[in-house]
Amino acid sequence: MTGRILSGLRVLGATLLLTLNTLLHIVPLLLVALLKLVLPVARIRAVLDHWLMAIAASWIDVNSWMIDRFTGLQVHVEGLPEPMPEGHFMVVCNHQSWVDIPVLQKLFNRRLPFLRFFLKSQLIWVPLLGLAWWALDFPFMKRYSREQIARRPELAGRDIEATRKACEKFKRIPVSIVNFVEGTRFSETKHAQQQSDFARLLKPRAGGTAFVLNAMGETLDTVVDVTLVYPQGRGELVDLFADRIPEVRVHVRLLPIPERFRGGDYAGDEVYRAEFQQWLNELWRDKDETIRRLLQPA
Repeated sequence: MTGRILSGLRVLGATLLLTLNTLLHIVPLLLVALLKLVLPVARIRAVLDHWLMAIAASWIDVNSWMIDRFTGLQVHVEGLPEPMPEGHFMVVCNHQSWVDIPVLQKLFNRRLPFLRFFLKSQLIWVPLLGLAWWALDFPFMKRYSREQIARRPELAGRDIEATRKACEKFKRIPVSIVNFVEGTRFSETKHAQQQSDFARLLKPRAGGTAFVLNAMGETLDTVVDVTLVYPQGRGELVDLFADRIPEVRVHVRLLPIPERFRGGDYAGDEVYRAEFQQWLNELWRDKDETIRRLLQPA
């Protein structure tokens, strides 16, 4: 009983601190974003982009400090690269839990350009954070089902066009585009429903990754391949701040982008599509083996 009370107090305290940290950072963030909106001069916008990134990096620093101070989470990482704050990177990662996001931010904040995620359009309505993501140019994607497209054929391709527009913005600033290639968080139920070919992963969805490569063209420098696993059980954010997630193990490697995949037509070129899917499946087989190794006792 006492343990449950203490756990609840930890979660409440963490929630209050996270909210306070967000409030302290979101006010200047939104003020700078509004200035950027009304002052469309390229040189000024470049300065304001720098300010936005500095505020966002500070917000993540405080969140990471809270993880270190208020939880027992141990982050064991292999292959962490030297700081590369400039450039354009595509981060591909398996997806285990919402905890993946603060772990990635903790590892790569100020080491890679600011991480940006493709978000579902509904997330713009999340209190405080939706405005922050908008101010930081996170791309909001609206997905359409096959049934919706069947009823309204004009919707076909809109999500692809949204990806293209978002990537156009990223060409002028350093950026790390994070792609959770499985498209959803892993669970044993989803794994069984998919009849996945991989023992510890869901099937990779190649389309989104290919569209980013197509839209960014020659701008992207490197693939940052990240594999993460929670050997003693994964959980969600509430479990993190209740101190129920003791460890995460992470493997990082830098990969060149095959030249043949730059600027290709994934939707219209069957040969390109087959080659790209083969490349991504090989990467996923390597990741599956990496997870097997990471799960072995230390």
